[in-house]
Amino acid sequence: MGNNRPVVALTGATGYIGGNLLEQIKEKADVIALSRSGDEKENTEQVTWRSADFFSMPDAEKALEGADYAIYLIHSMKPAAKLTQAKFEDMDLILADNFARAAKKQGVKQIIYLSGIVPQNEERNKLSRHLRSRLEVEKVLRAYGTPVTTIRAGLIVGPKGSSFPILSKLAKRLPFMLLPKWTRTKTHPIALKDVVGSLNKSVGNEEVKDRSIDVGGPEVMTYKEMMIQTAEVLGKKPRVIDVPFMTVNLSRLWVMLITGASKEMVYPLVESLQHPMVAKNKADGISEGTITFKEAAKTALQEEEEDSGAPDYLKPNPKGKDVRSVQRVMLPDGKNAEWAGEEYMDWLATLAKPLLWTEVDDAKKGQVFLISKKKPLLELSFAPDESDQHRVLYKITGGRFASVRDDSRGRIEFRQIPDTQECIIAIHEYEPAMPWFIYRYTQANVHLIVMYLFKKHLERLMKSERHHEDEGAEKQIVEA
Repeated sequence: MGNNRPVVALTGATGYIGGNLLEQIKEKADVIALSRSGDEKENTEQVTWRSADFFSMPDAEKALEGADYAIYLIHSMKPAAKLTQAKFEDMDLILADNFARAAKKQGVKQIIYLSGIVPQNEERNKLSRHLRSRLEVEKVLRAYGTPVTTIRAGLIVGPKGSSFPILSKLAKRLPFMLLPKWTRTKTHPIALKDVVGSLNKSVGNEEVKDRSIDVGGPEVMTYKEMMIQTAEVLGKKPRVIDVPFMTVNLSRLWVMLITGASKEMVYPLVESLQHPMVAKNKADGISEGTITFKEAAKTALQEEEEDSGAPDYLKPNPKGKDVRSVQRVMLPDGKNAEWAGEEYMDWLATLAKPLLWTEVDDAKKGQVFLISKKKPLLELSFAPDESDQHRVLYKITGGRFASVRDDSRGRIEFRQIPDTQECIIAIHEYEPAMPWFIYRYTQANVHLIVMYLFKKHLERLMKSERHHEDEGAEKQIVEA
């Protein structure tokens, strides 16, 4: 790498946005190109490839080492393990928290984050899960003090990806279109080339640090207009029928059936389509795309035809035998992740005595036993070097239930969401010892039940605390 050029860490460097952005960034900066398969790539004078799994804090820290700026293009709408028991928004939160912590530790000067346009004057609890998650990620990325520039885009018109390929698939396959009410919602499409240009111009730009900027193309359109124009580019003239009765729920099933996309991909996207997404918070020189929708659609469809690779929404799920399970709970006031980890171990000891019990030693190594004390079902070893008050990690180091090798990375963590009493409890890269089919329909479901019961335990603690507070307040009133 050159000595006088800034260094930019680019996540998703093999993706359809990251791959295009990489070509622009390397003209003005050296690039740390990050991907799950980065070690398989060949380095050049301007580009150093690194493999990184941002669910892992050590991986995140190594990935951003030496970076002046970091571009965040990570999204978790597809499963990240053979068995994923998690909502995409909870996985996104873990990824963002690890990234923001690592950026702070490595002295990154700016994070550039690609998000979605958020409707103005819309109450947060009325937004779709996808848009709420985008806002939560933005908040978490800012939580550790690194300046963040958020580029908010509507539908990005490009090959692969998710939104436009799904739209183009509908236009290709439908001889006539029954278009529900949400297809008349206004949105602000932007060509892939334009959004890549906006991201590129934001790197190291002092004027846009700690700002959220909307970007859009030259036209504000409805989804109906986009589908008709896409069909025209394809040489089709489908009959269009507006219908008032097709709900978002029915539309999700309809889109899945026609496109072959997964539930994990389609549901969040379609839920967001009912919101108008028009660029409002603009920045000169960054917000204004110049390529028309029809022009961008033509280019995208041509590139899609020339490239045999599958779009993101059709890429296969991970293989292997690992499990990722994530749940979100509320903690009592004043409590943190460190307390949650200790409380979980103590509570587990009471869950099914005398059949099931736990032992925790002075080093916080916990062992879970069933009837016999000869060998634990599970052994969890506290990792002090990867823990603090707001994030506590236990490595899965043994037990009958776990397949543990020298290179195993199975772990359970308790992570408090910054500035809230919400806590994420997550199991990562756990490999069960029992045959997969048996595990999938026994232990995997038992784990969900245990986490549900722990959540209820915390709710009872909070309810009890509120009751005591109310009693104390009533007593003070009486005494007065």
